[in-house]
Amino acid sequence: MRVQLLYFDGCPHWELADGRLGEALEALGVHVDVEKILVTTPEQADEWSFRGSPSILVDGQDRFAEPDAPVGLSCRLYRTPDGVQGSPTVDQLVQVLSGT
Repeated sequence: MRVQLLYFDGCPHWELADGRLGEALEALGVHVDVEKILVTTPEQADEWSFRGSPSILVDGQDRFAEPDAPVGLSCRLYRTPDGVQGSPTVDQLVQVLSGT
């Protein structure tokens, strides 16, 4: 499994997402080095189909992406059971990482 965390400099939530990713991977008993990718230009955002920071790709796919979400250098929010947050919850990440 390949996991990438895309973010832009100054994003207030990418470290939260990184920590939750680590917790989710640990809960699954999976050792994966999360590749952190700094997106700095609109061209890079287009290349990565970057729908805001932080974005999490699993095997190249953004499984949290909404089809109509714009691509670009912006902050990203996630719908969670506890309301809107700057990162998916650990449980949401476990579901995505385990393919359920």
